[in-house]
Amino acid sequence: MTYHALRTEGAKGAPLFLTFHGTGADETQFHGLAGQLMPGARIVSPRGDVSEAGMNRYFKRTGEGVYDMDDLARRTEAMASFIASETGDAPRTVGLGYSNGANILAAVAFDNPDLVDDLVLMHPLIPWDPAPQPGLSGRRILITAGRRDPICPAPQTEALAAYLQSQGAEVTLHWHEGGHEIRQDEVDAVQSFLA
Repeated sequence: MTYHALRTEGAKGAPLFLTFHGTGADETQFHGLAGQLMPGARIVSPRGDVSEAGMNRYFKRTGEGVYDMDDLARRTEAMASFIASETGDAPRTVGLGYSNGANILAAVAFDNPDLVDDLVLMHPLIPWDPAPQPGLSGRRILITAGRRDPICPAPQTEALAAYLQSQGAEVTLHWHEGGHEIRQDEVDAVQSFLA
């Protein structure tokens, strides 16, 4: 599986930083930010290959918060293959995704926990119960969320954090008081997490 992707070649032996955009955005959404957060990293930002009324996404849905689970399974497998083909000899792989991008990144981690070392899930929505995944033990995961997010309700964010903790992941949960928007304190939390 190949995706249209934006790439920045990093220094030799640099970590790989993967970014995944939100619905309606593209590969440029976090590519520049990744370079600021982790100077010298090799950065790969794939564009979602599903179009929903002209908006880029990583998998299909039938309504707000209602996922086409068969399509998600296929596209999770495809994205896992893509990530595996990109890692090369990177000593560390970091993934950052927002909204729909966070959801595909999380779905990959549930099935292939060894692919990405550190995960930044910004405003994820996982409206299903993931199967137990002991491979998540020891993974560092930052979840950022808005307490008043109408798209990703706080109880579902808390349920995801609890699931990840129950699998042995090292979870940091950062809240802001707003909704689905990304705020500066959230970016600061990502910076601290990756430092």
